[in-house]
Amino acid sequence: MSRPLPIFEPFAVVRVPFPFTDRAVQRRRPALVISEPSFQLGSAHVLLAMITSAKRSSWPLDWPLQDLGSAGLNVACCVRLKLFTLDERLILGSLGKLTAIDRNGVWANLHQLLPHQEQQP
Repeated sequence: MSRPLPIFEPFAVVRVPFPFTDRAVQRRRPALVISEPSFQLGSAHVLLAMITSAKRSSWPLDWPLQDLGSAGLNVACCVRLKLFTLDERLILGSLGKLTAIDRNGVWANLHQLLPHQEQQP
């Protein structure tokens, strides 16, 4: 009997295998859980955003993390809204979670990326 997989809450920081297109190896990288647990329970996948320490590049809506310790990180990083889904079985573990200031910043940027529009009659 296999052990049950953990359910990840929004704004949890997890470690995932991240492929590089120019290399045959995968590196372990942090990522931010965006989806609600119901998505994971229904699909066995998690919606994630990239977390990067890239200093030479930036994307619109990058959020520089303010509280690295709570996120389980030890170098300056930002949440980059490169969104992807990943099979829950590939998540290598939990690192931490975002504090309120970082959650609010990422949430505001997500709303800019995916604005909610009222349905037109």
